[in-house]
Amino acid sequence: MSRELFTSEEDGVRVDKYLSTVSSISRTRAQQLCELGLVKVNGQPVKSAYKLEVDDVVEAEIPDDEPLAIEPGSIPLDILYEDSDVIVINKPKGMVVHPAPGVYTGTLVNALLYHCRDLSGINGVLRPGIVHRIDKDTTGCLVACKNDFAHRAIALQLQDKTCHREYKAVVEGVLRDDDGLIDAPIGRDARDRQKMTVTEKGREARTRFHVLERYAHASFIQCALDTGRTHQIRVHMKFIGHPVMGDEKYGHACRYMDTQGQVLHAYRLTFVHPRTGKEMTFEAPLPDYFEKLLTILRGETEA
Repeated sequence: MSRELFTSEEDGVRVDKYLSTVSSISRTRAQQLCELGLVKVNGQPVKSAYKLEVDDVVEAEIPDDEPLAIEPGSIPLDILYEDSDVIVINKPKGMVVHPAPGVYTGTLVNALLYHCRDLSGINGVLRPGIVHRIDKDTTGCLVACKNDFAHRAIALQLQDKTCHREYKAVVEGVLRDDDGLIDAPIGRDARDRQKMTVTEKGREARTRFHVLERYAHASFIQCALDTGRTHQIRVHMKFIGHPVMGDEKYGHACRYMDTQGQVLHAYRLTFVHPRTGKEMTFEAPLPDYFEKLLTILRGETEA
């Protein structure tokens, strides 16, 4: 653990932004340290949004980096497409995308390192090749990059919203409108830092949905993301009173069967290939558990 002290010459600047300019840590890392209570101003822990005044004394305690060796893992992959630049995977339920503290094996990254050997290094040792993520219990399409050229190109498409991601989900309750747009900012839940919530202080977030089928107590929907916030579909559907079925973090366990988490599938991914310039679209079929649940719901509707 190292300790760094600074005396602010700024007035009105956020402490996370300040630390990213005067120390060796990034703004994201500064925000993480604030969440852990390791950033103090005049001896008191502060949040990342705290605005400094001239002559404030800023203290940051920075934990030593853990030496990490992320090992390749012989884990089967459902590969939808692969070439020398990118690989598109149909991710199974229960697989974490990349290692994190306490989870260093069994992830998609471990599997990719075994299969590809070479992955882009832009996101560092824990997230090689990973340009976007889907949640552990969300299934479906995900693209990883084998080199930095491809990574930068796909990341730019995500930023410019020219990389399109579409999902299918079963949500609780019967949606009245066939189509809808949920435009509500999303930020960290102040009461539970492991969750996100709709909040005026959050970042812009927009989700479009279309109802595919209606059942007695549920709806089968298709969603498209205009933005890419953490847990966006799950938070937005809860916000309008129709949480994703099986999502115990934002709703309830599924009453029809054990879905092992939210019934949410990234079924279609469209991007422009970074080298050829050709638009490519990939689709992942619904997983077996998802199809089984639809069969149950359709039977209940007919009854």
